[in-house]
Amino acid sequence: GTPESGFFPRLAGKPAGYLARQLKDFHDGLRKYAPMEYTVRQLSPEYMREIAEYFAAQEVPYARSPVPNVSEELRQRGDTLVHHGDPSRQIPPCAACHGTQLTGVQPDIPGLVGLPYDYISSQLGSWRTKTRATVAPDCMSQIANRLSDSDITAVSAWLASRELPADMHAQAPGTVTPPL
Repeated sequence: GTPESGFFPRLAGKPAGYLARQLKDFHDGLRKYAPMEYTVRQLSPEYMREIAEYFAAQEVPYARSPVPNVSEELRQRGDTLVHHGDPSRQIPPCAACHGTQLTGVQPDIPGLVGLPYDYISSQLGSWRTKTRATVAPDCMSQIANRLSDSDITAVSAWLASRELPADMHAQAPGTVTPPL
């Protein structure tokens, strides 16, 4: 990732299963970003898995990305959505899938802390506009389509501004039971 850009995500340390799935989604046209689609077009599933395992094994220090100045009320809304969701709109808390520390869960669920604000908000928007997708059940598409624009700003700002836990590794498999 490039923290100074405020957009591109960090790949180092993400769960290998998640990274492999993203490469396959770019390969299969479910996820849209021309440079990545071109890069993976001719790669075999085995080689994409090898690439995913390489990046998953990397231990690189985190660098903070720019965070927008948002109101305390909006930041609180982000905290509420991340930890409690919004049951009235069938929005589960982010922590229900992405782990109690929001560092992800092995083997397939990515961490959210440490990601740039612009990246988080753009990806939630991409699920809403169908320029990002995955195989069914595409839980994030369902959730993103239940979020308002204000909710996306709130969640993205809260996640991007959160202090990073000492251990940024994804939690062990089976430590969370995703609600969807």
